[in-house]
Amino acid sequence: MTFDPTGLRHHFPALSGPDAAAHFDGPGGTQTPTVVAEAVAEALVSPVANRSTVTTAERNADRIVVEARRAMADLLGADPGGIAFGRSMTQLTMDTARTLAKQWGPGDEIIVTRLDHDANIRPWVIAAERVGATVRWADFDPLTTELPVSAITDLITNRTRLVAVTAASNLIGTMPDVAAITTAARAAGALTYVDAVHYTAHAAVDLTALGADFLACSPYKFCGPHLGVLAADPALLETLRPDKLLPSSDAVPERFELGTLPYELLAGTTAAVDFLAGMLETDSGDDPADAVASRRAFLSGAVDLEGDHADATGSRRRRLTAAMTAMADHELTLRTRIEPGLADLGARVHSRAERRTPTLLFEVPGMASAEVYAGLAARGVNAPAGNFYALECSRTLGLGDAGAVRVGLAPYTDDADVDRLLTALNDVVGRG
Repeated sequence: MTFDPTGLRHHFPALSGPDAAAHFDGPGGTQTPTVVAEAVAEALVSPVANRSTVTTAERNADRIVVEARRAMADLLGADPGGIAFGRSMTQLTMDTARTLAKQWGPGDEIIVTRLDHDANIRPWVIAAERVGATVRWADFDPLTTELPVSAITDLITNRTRLVAVTAASNLIGTMPDVAAITTAARAAGALTYVDAVHYTAHAAVDLTALGADFLACSPYKFCGPHLGVLAADPALLETLRPDKLLPSSDAVPERFELGTLPYELLAGTTAAVDFLAGMLETDSGDDPADAVASRRAFLSGAVDLEGDHADATGSRRRRLTAAMTAMADHELTLRTRIEPGLADLGARVHSRAERRTPTLLFEVPGMASAEVYAGLAARGVNAPAGNFYALECSRTLGLGDAGAVRVGLAPYTDDADVDRLLTALNDVVGRG
């Protein structure tokens, strides 16, 4: 099957109607397919209580959590027992940094990079400063926008306790060689924390192949609800003692989840993963209502998805890998259409790494990026400007805190969207 964005777009209400915008703001959060919204709604109106095994409502909650862990494990190539949920990637990273820092002290070293989103920088800086550990900074090349493996490995010593690195820059798309970095860190006895928030939206993720000890992502970047996900080896999580309430579960991964989980968002997360797994099938006219009916049966206890998991896991994982790979090819094709258009405008494009996501950060000579942003918005094209919390990256590029215009593609982006973007850009700069 081929990737068909036209069939896919029918599942997104925000993309239909005469006033619908062309969305190039996916890196900040994708639009939501109907099936995800329906799954959230069904969980909210179905009998749900705190997780347990006595009442139907308790069992429903437990099934939602179990299935969400399995869905994210299939998406990330991880162990369901090592999937923890939180309010956001930032919150999970802050909590993990505080937990790991209990084992650090003066003389220990933590490595962060200037390519990263601040959510994978500041938690480690704050935690290190509190215990007297040293923070070492890995710089990327602002000309090539590459983060060489040596930029990190040259900093690793026998005192390195953790390396925090992004799998893909949310600002410029650069995709470092994470596997090589994690291999070097492990050889030195250091842990690795990989920010895969932007990466998971554009690639088939394999936790084992990446070699990350911890990997964090956010479902709202790939058609799901707003929350954060942390993936790790359950055996590693067993060695960590996060701060928690006395009566709350000490089991893994529950000990890393503070308070009652948002069951409706977990149901939506499972629906989003299933939606991604079916992306190559949407051109056949599949009705999202079929998936909603399945979720209703699951919530009512009429079907036991847990019992189907042994047979379905491999299939869903294979479908996810195939769909995400096809999606990446589609996005690359569209990116190669946009780049010549930006060159024709004389735009300064800061996304230049050899391996990168379909994310383009650029400036138009003689125009403030905020002006370009507003001009595009007025023409029904959503491509915001800013540093998008990649503050160190923006400063390294010479953009200060203001950043630049970012165009990001999503699974539903099509040729018509690209045409609207290029037409609007020419109009904004006075060449229309």
